[in-house]
Amino acid sequence: MGQGRRKDFGEFTAKLEKHIEKLPDYAQRAQEKLQRYIPPSEQGSSRPAQPAPPRPRPQMPQMPAMPKISQQLTSMAAGQIPVVADAKAKWARWNEPAAKLERRKRRTSRALTFWILLTFLCGLFAVVAGTGLLKDGQADVLQAIAGGAFAVIFGTFGVKSGLRLRTLNRTVLPAAPATPPPLPPARSVAREPMERLAESEASLAELLRQLSQPTSLGTMPVSEIAVADARTTAAEAAQALRGLAGRIQAIERGRDAAPERERGALDAAIKQLRDQLDDGLDGYGGLVAAAGHTVAASSDGMTSSKESLSDATDKLAGLAMALRELS
Repeated sequence: MGQGRRKDFGEFTAKLEKHIEKLPDYAQRAQEKLQRYIPPSEQGSSRPAQPAPPRPRPQMPQMPAMPKISQQLTSMAAGQIPVVADAKAKWARWNEPAAKLERRKRRTSRALTFWILLTFLCGLFAVVAGTGLLKDGQADVLQAIAGGAFAVIFGTFGVKSGLRLRTLNRTVLPAAPATPPPLPPARSVAREPMERLAESEASLAELLRQLSQPTSLGTMPVSEIAVADARTTAAEAAQALRGLAGRIQAIERGRDAAPERERGALDAAIKQLRDQLDDGLDGYGGLVAAAGHTVAASSDGMTSSKESLSDATDKLAGLAMALRELS
């Protein structure tokens, strides 16, 4: 059945292409028939109809492959539909360790309240039955014993729930890994510098981690103070660079909403800030390079690379101070 449909569709396409090729002939015939109804006086003044040039053969549009369509739908659903983004954000918040711990605390607290209530009711029933208020004779003793037994059982469950709640209250969650800040939009001029900054931060973090560990000879490549100083300075510089990128994005939004005559000055301001952002990234890259040279020279006991790390840290500290004043 499917082959018959494909065959019919192919025949229809062939017929359609034949008619398209004959369109110039159809136009010429229509022009000749139209000349019959034009008065002779107007035929002399009118120019002879020129045959229409043959039109290029149109190409049939090709249907995209199904995998590409599915990929486009997946990317659109992941990043462009607000409902999907909200659902993913809620699911991420639901699976956070702090949220899970808080739910466990609530469930344990409710269970503790439930067992305490049952223990109190069973104890009250045992007391009432034991004092003879039910007035059933021998049955009162049995009921008092049963109520006391249930009170002990429910009390045991209550103690376990209380101990579990105490343990949960004393639980200290590990520090959540620092999530990288979101990148600027793709159309922003600050997007590419922020991508470079994220890569440089990852490289510097790995290099400083290696500098914090002793070498095979049992000595430290550099002092812990120098590593901590470089790490702190890099964090301050990255914060200043992101502040400058945020300022660029704010100006871009203002430029998009401004009249046409005002956009030239805003574009010039954006270009100036982008140059400053590139200079700051070059300084950050200098610190990454100095850390890399220090790691490479740590096994040889060279001191020149260690001094270059301190110099790069000082330069980046001054650059970060200037960037903070700009942002």
